[in-house]
Amino acid sequence: MSDERPSADRQVTVRSAVEEDDAALLAIERVSWDASSGFPSYQENLKDTFFARSGPEAHLVAEYDGEVVGYLRLQDKYPFPEGAGVLTINGLAIAPTARRLGAASALLEAATAEGERQGARKISLHVHSTNTAARRLYERHGYVVEGTHPNEFLIEGDLIAALDMAKMLQQ
Repeated sequence: MSDERPSADRQVTVRSAVEEDDAALLAIERVSWDASSGFPSYQENLKDTFFARSGPEAHLVAEYDGEVVGYLRLQDKYPFPEGAGVLTINGLAIAPTARRLGAASALLEAATAEGERQGARKISLHVHSTNTAARRLYERHGYVVEGTHPNEFLIEGDLIAALDMAKMLQQ
């Protein structure tokens, strides 16, 4: 895959994940994160299955020209009734070879549509302050910073702030 823009005959589509996506999503997970966006220790502890953390029902999958190129994990943020209506994005990754094709935007749009379908009032996420590309992407999709946690992580000798971002779906 190259850095080309999608054309009319080659496009990004989003669908719900299925068990058969496991190997493709695990391969993406293994190469999509670096110290500015993820946790090196997480990479060291990856299991042999992508769905060990949560099942296919929590994932939206992006395909480009029929190939799985990314995912977004969308889950309830809270396990208790008072938090119902708040969803969280617990991971969004695009294969390095498929970046800048619109897959991340398509996944965020699909997450918004799914949140609206579920009647959610808000979608939240966490992002490293060092991940400026992701922050700009989220801002373009209506996410705003709700909180900053200075010196939250020590990654490769650097203290990294964590940002809480969210998008309101209903007021």
